Amino acid sequence: MSLAMGVERTRPSTTAIILVDVQEKLIPTLPPEALADLVRASRILLTAARELFAPVFVTEQYSRGLGPTIQPLRDLVHALGVTPIEKLTFSACAEPAFIDALKATHVEAAVVIGIETHICVFQTVRDLVGRGLRVDVPLDGVASRRDDHKRAGLELCQRAGAGVTTAETILFDWMVQCGTDTFRTLSKLIR
Repeated sequence: MSLAMGVERTRPSTTAIILVDVQEKLIPTLPPEALADLVRASRILLTAARELFAPVFVTEQYSRGLGPTIQPLRDLVHALGVTPIEKLTFSACAEPAFIDALKATHVEAAVVIGIETHICVFQTVRDLVGRGLRVDVPLDGVASRRDDHKRAGLELCQRAGAGVTTAETILFDWMVQCGTDTFRTLSKLIR
């Protein structure tokens, strides 16, 4: 019996973590609980990417106007050696520099997190699925100014072919088993 499409285990080495537009001037517009969830999920996934060697991509929408990626995520991104990719398009996939970087990694899947669920996240997800990647969207790793917009964005992502999940689900799926050094290090992220 085969697993349904979109439920197979992804491997960190061939799964990109894509952090979309989590920038300083967008943050004040978000509900505080949504922001806290987004930061927590992003920290979990970016730290897991570092430990498990998953490629990471970060986009910034018009950073001159919207500012850089927020702290403390900026420090994690910097520690990973990742330079944010500037974009003016809503979909990261419409930015040639992003597509060139993505192609260079030969990834098969992506986990998309960021702001706003119903705009840049959705359009990026739709275009990644259209390029043949398996895409997961952690519901705790995305945010919009309004909860109904977040719900609509998640529904659109799902209709585009993405799986909706959580950061912890991805983390534990990548770790496979407990009792390892990796488990001891990464399980601290969820306490």
